[in-house]
Amino acid sequence: MYRVLIVEDEDIIRKGIAYTMDWTSMDCTIAGEAANGGEGLEKIRELKPDIVLADIMMPVMDGIEMVREALKETSFKTIILTSYADFDYAKQAIDLNVSAYLMKPVDKDELKAAVLKISEEIKKEHRYEQLSEKQKELDNPDTLFLKEDADNEYVRYVLDATREHFADKISIETLSSELGVSASYLSRKFKESTGKSYLDFLNEYRVRRAAMLLQTGKYKVYEVSDMTGFTDYKHFNTVFKRYTGTAPSEFMN
Repeated sequence: MYRVLIVEDEDIIRKGIAYTMDWTSMDCTIAGEAANGGEGLEKIRELKPDIVLADIMMPVMDGIEMVREALKETSFKTIILTSYADFDYAKQAIDLNVSAYLMKPVDKDELKAAVLKISEEIKKEHRYEQLSEKQKELDNPDTLFLKEDADNEYVRYVLDATREHFADKISIETLSSELGVSASYLSRKFKESTGKSYLDFLNEYRVRRAAMLLQTGKYKVYEVSDMTGFTDYKHFNTVFKRYTGTAPSEFMN
């Protein structure tokens, strides 16, 4: 659930927002309250809220200055509460990337709509961050290859062959035949060295290569599927999503 901090010097308004709204239905919870900007700044530092509702005209520190100072230390979404008298002042906060301005007295439906919109923004940002981290992992396929097992020439052969022929029809059986050893022996030695079965290793390596190709924007998904050894398009989608958490088309976008 998203954590909400309410910073408002008028007690009746602050309590009204905190206790008359169905925050749970918006996937939110009230993390705390503050009665002035100085207290609000300390609460933001302490609680690290996802959303801050802030009045503008408050004792100690106004809401705009509080948000400006807090954003230097942490990130959150802001809803500014304003009256007609200081609405122009509120607009000066546009450089703070405020998510919404709500007129006082606050309309519950408007507040709910603003919070739901912000919640969706946060979800998208989190999803983007997850994809970015996953993409960093996928950007270097060769990190899958373990270099310390130089003593086992069979495993080294399998690693090098996979790197060169991952787009071809390749399996532990064909590689063991080329090496003149049993498939069971080669499978066992490979898993001891990499911690993965050969099929898992091959699929993950192909997915990493596919991610790099999708990232260029030059190819369609089915083309990348063929280029990375996945002859079946549906199977490619299934395997790609299993390793990345997202479909190839979504990853590309």
